[in-house]
Amino acid sequence: SGLLSRLQTSAPTIRTLSSSKPFSQNIPSCLWKLGRLNHVAIAVPDLEKAQSLYKDVLGAQVSETVALPEHGVYTVFVELGNTKLELLHPLGEKSPIASFLQKNKTGGMHHICIEVDDIKAAMTELKKKKIRILSEEPKIGAHGKPVIFLHPKDCHGVLVELEQA
Repeated sequence: SGLLSRLQTSAPTIRTLSSSKPFSQNIPSCLWKLGRLNHVAIAVPDLEKAQSLYKDVLGAQVSETVALPEHGVYTVFVELGNTKLELLHPLGEKSPIASFLQKNKTGGMHHICIEVDDIKAAMTELKKKKIRILSEEPKIGAHGKPVIFLHPKDCHGVLVELEQA
């Protein structure tokens, strides 16, 4: 009886969340919906080495290299089942990835991409909420769909890409 009573009195109390309102009621309604994580983009100084790491060492399915001159990048996608990695390499001296790699010589995470169901509605509402969008209109991204980028200073230091689902 001694050990059992000590265990019962010293066991931590588990508290549960209780509220008269469902949690979702605290989230303001939007005219658009945030969807799934589409990809995490990684800037790489050597695209062939990065492709080889994911394909030959880790055994992932890796796409062919695609040039996106409008964005100033070469892209390669690594399929992960539930999402993708996008390997980014500079295309031209004015590439945003070139300037990123000047500051981060070995590469690193560049941005995250999240799908939205209505990119125009998202743009309108985000502008009202003082979130800076890095272009006036969506551009066509690597998946052939409209994309926009949100300023990292407005997103806690993360460059966020929104892609039309």
